[in-house]
Amino acid sequence: MSVPSDLEIASGANLVPLTDIAADAGIPLDCVEPYGSGAAKIDLAAIERMSDRPKAKYVVVSAITPTPFGEGKTTVAVGLGMAFRHIGKRGVLALRQPSMGPTFGIKGGAAGGGYSQVVPMELLNLHLTGDMHAVTAAHNMCSAALDAHLFHGNELGLNTHDITWRRVLDVNDRSLRNAVIGLGGRLDGVPRESGFDITAASEVMATLALCTSLQDLRTRLGRIVVGYRTSGTPVTAEDLQVAGAMTVILREAIKPNLMQTIENTPALIHTGPFGNIATGNSSIVADQIGVHMGDYLVTEAGFGADMGAERFFNIKCRASGLTPDAAVLVATVRGLKSHSGKHHIVAGRPLPEAMLQSNPDEVHAGGANLRKQLDNMRIHGCTPVVAINVFPDDHPDDIAAIAEIAEEFGARAAVSTHFTDGGAGAAELARAVADAADEPSEFRLLYPDEMSLRDKITTVAQRVYGADGATFSPAANKQIDTYEANGFGQLPVCIAKSHLSLSHDPALKGAPTGWTLPVREVRASVGAGFVYPICGDMRTMPGLGTAPALQSIDIDNDGNIVGLS
Repeated sequence: MSVPSDLEIASGANLVPLTDIAADAGIPLDCVEPYGSGAAKIDLAAIERMSDRPKAKYVVVSAITPTPFGEGKTTVAVGLGMAFRHIGKRGVLALRQPSMGPTFGIKGGAAGGGYSQVVPMELLNLHLTGDMHAVTAAHNMCSAALDAHLFHGNELGLNTHDITWRRVLDVNDRSLRNAVIGLGGRLDGVPRESGFDITAASEVMATLALCTSLQDLRTRLGRIVVGYRTSGTPVTAEDLQVAGAMTVILREAIKPNLMQTIENTPALIHTGPFGNIATGNSSIVADQIGVHMGDYLVTEAGFGADMGAERFFNIKCRASGLTPDAAVLVATVRGLKSHSGKHHIVAGRPLPEAMLQSNPDEVHAGGANLRKQLDNMRIHGCTPVVAINVFPDDHPDDIAAIAEIAEEFGARAAVSTHFTDGGAGAAELARAVADAADEPSEFRLLYPDEMSLRDKITTVAQRVYGADGATFSPAANKQIDTYEANGFGQLPVCIAKSHLSLSHDPALKGAPTGWTLPVREVRASVGAGFVYPICGDMRTMPGLGTAPALQSIDIDNDGNIVGLS
């Protein structure tokens, strides 16, 4: 079956006025602020004014450990959100905003795909309502205040060799990863080493995603640590007297964006924190609104269940107080065959020919990863459903093998053809999720606030990743001691590691055992509200490949965008 391009499908969608979408979802119309015809901001007053409406079932979508081709979490989430209408229910979506760096790089856009998209596609992937730029500006305002403070005498006594705050930009530009700033004459600043991260990796982005109100955002921004004195005590954005200005810049960005799917299902698009060093989840305020807009609120957690879903459970739910009723785990035939360890896959190159042949034994061999990720949902008290994301060249016996693995684990499974068939193709999945969400559940956090940081890290490593334990470098031990001495020990942990393996090593596929998680460095996002141990080499500023997507994106003679994918 030949499917038109994503952009062609999106361009042919029949959109309805967002005021109609909002009215049908119960959003007070005076809280809806149109941004053209494709998007609208929702004033946070809607949270209180909608609080007496029935509460939706809360569903998180995650996946097996991803391969370089991805498993289709966003398309599944969008398809599922639309599918509820096909079984007589009302679905609502809450998703992250795409970063333009990857959109113009190798990843492409993140509006879904095929007949399961959020539209207008080009609006979603390019600027939207400017929230990314507001985060960039707020972050760099703090950077400017910091360097101005150093220039004017450093009254706060910052150790210039222990400054943790960098700058951000929403592009893929590896040449900016490390930089020396302040070069030139005396009036051009204090020379020091620094660098740039992509905006999605900014602590301001993570803070915006985890705040619960404008006032909470202001408080959290003030807590951001920009560096340390030689005594080891932190210097904050509040100390620099810049947190108020940062909040002003983000005053509009804190409002979630309302859009719609191809089938006119409401979609709340808000914030886009990085999935490696941050939560990889959309905003709490969007969920606070969305949970009163329909029967089911579907949200997506980045990367595999060991990363985005674990952070959803232990960081986002801890901060929001909302608890999930069901969890969807996306699996593909090609993904599980990859986890069998029998194929070498390279992003940007065709799949190995042998991988496209029928071989349910390979699916079962890679099924260890599926079973571990299902277990990662169960240990949080969440009822899992396996979404079998079917590709046109998948073989029936390979698809059946995934269902067998789920059945052996005691989990529901459903085939989904949402990419080619839209919401109707995910109706079976919607029924399975509805049944799962109706079951009694006892959601539980993995660890209490008062547990030490080392024990929190070790707990996640052992129970979620399957490690024997964790080891800490001398630098990591010193950093943990400093954080606990400064009162940061009660924060949850957000472990930065490879997303391509349950372990820290991307070469270890399936569900590896007999290994130990090496923690080489630990950083604190105090404003956002978590500590992130670093295991491996984490790139927070992506680079462009030899043939990035930007080379195909253009404007035609009629002013229409072409080449966006």
